[in-house]
Amino acid sequence: MDSTRKQRILIIDDDSAVQVSLALLLKQAGYDTLCADGPQQALALLQGPTSQPADLVLQDMNFSLQTSGEEGLQLLADIRAAQPSLPVLLMTAWGSIALAVRGMQAGATNFFTKPWDNTQLAELVRTTLEAATPAPAGSASRQALDGQFDFSGIIGEHPRLLKVLTTIGQVANTRAPVLILGESGCGKELIADAIHRNSSRAGQAIVKINMGAITPTLFESEMFGHVRGAFTDARSDRKGHIATAHEGTLFLDEIGELNRSDQVKLLRVLQDQTYQPVGASRTERADARVVSATNRELAELVASGEFREDLFYRLNLITIRLPPLRERRSDIPLLARHIIGEVAASYGLPATTITAQALEWLSAQPWPGNIRQLKQTLERTLLLIGGSELRQADFVAVEQHAHGGATAGGLRGVDGLTLEQVERHMIAHALEQHHGNISRVAKALGLSRTALYRRLERHGLGSAPEAGDAASSSARLDSGQ
Repeated sequence: MDSTRKQRILIIDDDSAVQVSLALLLKQAGYDTLCADGPQQALALLQGPTSQPADLVLQDMNFSLQTSGEEGLQLLADIRAAQPSLPVLLMTAWGSIALAVRGMQAGATNFFTKPWDNTQLAELVRTTLEAATPAPAGSASRQALDGQFDFSGIIGEHPRLLKVLTTIGQVANTRAPVLILGESGCGKELIADAIHRNSSRAGQAIVKINMGAITPTLFESEMFGHVRGAFTDARSDRKGHIATAHEGTLFLDEIGELNRSDQVKLLRVLQDQTYQPVGASRTERADARVVSATNRELAELVASGEFREDLFYRLNLITIRLPPLRERRSDIPLLARHIIGEVAASYGLPATTITAQALEWLSAQPWPGNIRQLKQTLERTLLLIGGSELRQADFVAVEQHAHGGATAGGLRGVDGLTLEQVERHMIAHALEQHHGNISRVAKALGLSRTALYRRLERHGLGSAPEAGDAASSSARLDSGQ
């Protein structure tokens, strides 16, 4: 963008009153504006013979009496096709939030509802433009991003992941609240860590809270702290999570699980950065940057009345959508090699490699549990199979056992073994790996001790203890004797 000109915002709405109101608000905030009544005029302004460069689009979702939003979605698709990097904020009526969610899934940056709050909208516009500032040339590559920022622990080179990392780099050093959306197990906490680590607050704490684990009766005490004597068990003053995060980052994981009454209490803190410890007469102030995460679609929770709209807007000035693992399969070999190295080191095992065929097999799996499931699979296979190299057959055998497929003798398994033989092989490896510790072997195999003893006897790997000496026998085995 030419640094000598003001940033220009295109307003697309068929209501002239909306155009005038938004144009006035944006001009007062220091922006130039363009207005369009509908899709045809908007696209002509963006890419026609008399096109004018825009830095942001505010787009209505309905341009017909049907109010289905299809015209709005089509216009969004056309804008994205013409200028993929141009950020778009959607405007929608209160009853059409689900439509705005579809728009965000189609590539819109964010949305706001009519009527809007002038202060909140101005902040949303400012932060969106700040995040959309073009990155330096060449920074789209992972190597260039790593040269600018600390993304340690985040593995991958897929374009969708690089887009996430670029966004982190652009917003990490601002005060803007960030909402991280993504399925369970796809690494939302790693993203929160990266935002904190690359901010000016990195020298202070990042305080992580699972909002779904805090009961309503303990919410105020946990979040705001309490003074001595505030309630029966309050024997001393206690700092809450918000005070601990002062000048640092407050990571609110599973924010979608917070109940309505506690949402109000959290909103007060985010609005004026003040809170009152339980039992205290004084008001405290805390300067904490808020990053939140959820595997639920907060906008849909707002539409259903489960989540407060005002809190939603306080949390999502910047929204980061983390792609599930199945949408960046090219990263699976990199992740698998990294994870297997970490797992081997954590257990004090020698370095282990994964064959090319096994990596292809891993890359083809659906991974509904995302990176967390991939790690669990790699860890279980390494512990049960062992060795310096893991093959496709090893992963298949362990997966068959995990899904109960290793109990039917006589069915042909992998590498010419029956499933019965595969089970014996796995148990023998686990016994060797855990030096005969029955409790650890049973846990690694996902069996009870009794079930493991039955399998040991069936496979001739040891006899089940008699009822009278079970305790002494298991004690000998657990001590490695």
